[in-house]
Amino acid sequence: MSAYFARRFLLILPTFLGVTMMVFAVTRFVPGGPVERMIAEAQSMQGDQVRDSGKVGQAALSEEQIQDLKEYYGLDKPVLVGYVLWLKKILVLDLGISTRYNEPVWDLIKGRFPISIFYGTVTMVLTYMICIPLGILKAIKHKTVIDNISSIFVFVGYAIPNYVVGILMLVLFASYWEIFPMGGFTSENFDELSRFGQMLDILHHAVLPLTAYMAGSFAVMTFLMKNSLMDNLAADYVRTAIAKGNDFRGAVLKHALRNSLIPIATHFGNNVSMILMGSFLVETIFNINGFGLLGFDSIVERDYPVVMGILVISSLLFLVGNILSDICVAVVDPRVQFK
Repeated sequence: MSAYFARRFLLILPTFLGVTMMVFAVTRFVPGGPVERMIAEAQSMQGDQVRDSGKVGQAALSEEQIQDLKEYYGLDKPVLVGYVLWLKKILVLDLGISTRYNEPVWDLIKGRFPISIFYGTVTMVLTYMICIPLGILKAIKHKTVIDNISSIFVFVGYAIPNYVVGILMLVLFASYWEIFPMGGFTSENFDELSRFGQMLDILHHAVLPLTAYMAGSFAVMTFLMKNSLMDNLAADYVRTAIAKGNDFRGAVLKHALRNSLIPIATHFGNNVSMILMGSFLVETIFNINGFGLLGFDSIVERDYPVVMGILVISSLLFLVGNILSDICVAVVDPRVQFK
């Protein structure tokens, strides 16, 4: 098994190179890059000046200025050469300079880490803490009143997109009833609060966004747990355990539950990789400056250094998360032998 995981770790490098090379090439061939955006902004500003002065202006940027911009952002070189130069910077932890904010990409990303890690970690922990016990209860109480009523709420949460859930809660609980704040991560007087008051303020702002984050994955994890447990409860080894004198509770907890956790374990790595990414729609609705909103804005604004910087982090998390999934499966099910 150790040889299998060693090979998986060795595959991270070629997979990472393939993903980043493909996206890097796409950013070079997609029209409307950062230089074109700057030219358009300069022409817009020149047009306003021409309308104010009534004089005919010259070209917003000369050919030499455009060439200097391309050299500054490394867009004057072939794709392969540019990718190799970018990769050399990545090896020394230099993600480049943002073309929109004119700041180091790492500084922009680093400022979003606490917010994204908070929402991603709490969402994942709450999802597992609620969905696993609820799935077990629904499997044991299959086709009862508890199962039917909980299924209604779970299916409604799954059918409605998380951003729609966020809008509904924002209108009802923040605007109409004014129970929770309209958005943001903290209040304006956050620095003036005590440590305990700061914790309460963060939790007060986090209730509605966390509910919106959990809306989609909640149903998937719950029914995955329920269906997996029901399959194992119908297996021969569970009936044999009961026939040998084990009560139903012991058969569920000691035999069926562990095997039922295998599908949950396979999804663990993917959930880890999604901790930092979040949802740009939810972050936009609640005015949260997280990774999702930063990635969306960087794509819209053609801020390719930020796009590539986020890709580096997200792709590495995804690749490591897949290995974590295999480790979780091996821990849950000792019968699994990776070769």
